[in-house]
Amino acid sequence: MEKVKPVIYQMFPRIFANRNENCVPNGTIEENGSGKMNDITLRVLESIRGLGATHVWYTGVIEHAQKTDYSAYGITPDNPHIVKGNAGSPYAIKDYYDIDPDIACNIHDRMTEFESLVERTHRAGLKVVIDFVPNHTARHYHSDAAPAGIKDFGADDDTTLYFGPNNNYYYIPRQLFVPTIDLGEGNDAYIEFPAKATGNDCFSASPGKDDWYETVKLNYGIDYGDRSTHFVPIPDTWFKMLNILRFWASKGVDAFRCDMVFMVPLEFWEWAIPNVKERYPHVQFIAEIYDVSLYRDFIFKGGFDYLYDKVNLYDTLRAIQTSTTSAARITNCWQTIEGIGDHILNFLENHDEQRFASQQYAADPMKVFPSLAVSAFLGTGAMMIYYGQELGEPGNEAEGFSGNDGRTTIFDYWSLSTIRRWLNGGKADGGLLSPRELSLRNKYGIILNLCNSERAITEGRFFDLMYVNYDNDTFNPHRQYAFLRSYADETLLIAVNFSDKAAHARINIPRHAFDTLDLKPSTAMATELISGAHALKQFSPDTPFETTIGPWDAVVWKINDRNIEKKSKKTAVKTKQQRKK
Repeated sequence: MEKVKPVIYQMFPRIFANRNENCVPNGTIEENGSGKMNDITLRVLESIRGLGATHVWYTGVIEHAQKTDYSAYGITPDNPHIVKGNAGSPYAIKDYYDIDPDIACNIHDRMTEFESLVERTHRAGLKVVIDFVPNHTARHYHSDAAPAGIKDFGADDDTTLYFGPNNNYYYIPRQLFVPTIDLGEGNDAYIEFPAKATGNDCFSASPGKDDWYETVKLNYGIDYGDRSTHFVPIPDTWFKMLNILRFWASKGVDAFRCDMVFMVPLEFWEWAIPNVKERYPHVQFIAEIYDVSLYRDFIFKGGFDYLYDKVNLYDTLRAIQTSTTSAARITNCWQTIEGIGDHILNFLENHDEQRFASQQYAADPMKVFPSLAVSAFLGTGAMMIYYGQELGEPGNEAEGFSGNDGRTTIFDYWSLSTIRRWLNGGKADGGLLSPRELSLRNKYGIILNLCNSERAITEGRFFDLMYVNYDNDTFNPHRQYAFLRSYADETLLIAVNFSDKAAHARINIPRHAFDTLDLKPSTAMATELISGAHALKQFSPDTPFETTIGPWDAVVWKINDRNIEKKSKKTAVKTKQQRKK
């Protein structure tokens, strides 16, 4: 079976499919509306597939706490004082077995609408990713959709204990929950007694406004008072979470993006992931993780298929883009993850990070190509983009709870002009985009499609060219980066330029690269895969490879040994004939 390099398109359905052109800050769902799953049509999904995506991560589809009142549909209302924004945080889950009513056309049929979305996604040739949020729930959790026999989190807890091995939550006994936010007065007040620990490991009855005060920490058998572990017998929380994973896998979900995995004991993942894969062997697990020292444990012990490389490659690329950090630092990035590169997920944007085109980041979406090429081509692991990134979405609106922070809100009812104009009333043809936006999306499509059309990128070997180009007068190692990818008889020379000036580079390729990758020195026609240009190129350890890299741009030169061999034979025959004459 041919290897696929996952290219994940993360979208937030509530905002992605919302066509309201007149949203107001802090608007209610009645004022601003909400995107619906039914509006993510086959045509829309086929266009995303055409961009080069292999997976769609539907963020925020599980029912979470919000200020909209759905009690008429049998859904318990949430106290507005412990909800962030009107739409609420998608990571404050109130029912792990249900779909967020905001994104359903017929609220009673919201699960059926989700199942139809999964079917359409698969029909478009894409796989489905959803969030699994294991570390915390909303402050008030109640499932009205759980299968028979499944009890709510906390239903059997002994609330007199700070820690109990089979409690689902941690408690601060005999203390009232009094965070540094307004909890209201009278009948509208939020009252929690005893207080529960807050999701970001705040074991206090008084979390601050910057804590995850809308969430409650789940207990996996660790007593944080004395750091003792209680994993035998298997804690109740483990079984509850395994049931949730199997439930969504049975709905056709292909992968789980697992939130804050390092805040849950590694032992749980060692137990849960094999138990899921025993029944659903195709299901994959993606870890959100921010500690490089834990990467290998979560792959080789925990069983994760892919994990975020935020603190390594993402942070390095951002520093190259926005400060004086040298492009040569990219070498340290692949060395840090050497041996696990095929398990790494790279990205430039997601719901937690600022938009690349924001004033807080690059301020210009057309400067993305060196970072995009490195993220997409450096390794054989996964690549992810965030909806609207391919259109240059600047994230420059103060939508409500989030404020103007360079991010697209996840807490508010909102709509994005870039996405609306690309959707073009459901045609998904970019008919209302500017020429610049169309050009940007087209180039994203070329680069992302190379991830799986070129086996050298999908599963090929890697060779860093920086160490032989530090003293190269035509190549600035602080602003340019170059490497090789090779598979069978095809080799790619990839070079990027983090500069506002074109680079006319003569890139050295050492003999060691030819020996290591089993390459053939030659002079032959090569193709630059992003622009489609063709040129006669010398590919040799004795002569530098010449190329021009535009400002804030990338080149991917393809040298095919098979064509080189054919050309060499033709040249030899021609020379022999000329000698006979």
